[in-house]
Amino acid sequence: MTHVPTTAPRLHTGRRKSSVARVWLRRGTGRMTINGRDVAEYFPVASMQARVRRPLELTEALGEFDVVATVRGGGVSGQADAVAHGLARALSTEEPGWRPPLKRAGLLTRDDREVERKKYGLKKARKASQFSKR
Repeated sequence: MTHVPTTAPRLHTGRRKSSVARVWLRRGTGRMTINGRDVAEYFPVASMQARVRRPLELTEALGEFDVVATVRGGGVSGQADAVAHGLARALSTEEPGWRPPLKRAGLLTRDDREVERKKYGLKKARKASQFSKR
């Protein structure tokens, strides 16, 4: 029996805030599944769906790939951005020519902004109570 190489999809990771997305890309019909649910079901807000689909639109590969993603941690916004980041990384390794437009759109750069911690003596991270002279 001869060894036939499989075209198993490779894992790509996307991160944003405290969300981590694992993304697998496979040539197919354009189905997008996140945590076992359709993208429209997982992200019911249209702007979130657009954010997730943006890497595919920039590379004009909207109906070419099936995307399977699992995402954990954070909120809805961070999860959408994490999936988009992972998808952009997956697309850039799939076709090296797609890297420049994805890079220009800022989708390959990890957005490292995190929530600043609350400090003692303050109401929030930077908000203090109003100062009274008398």
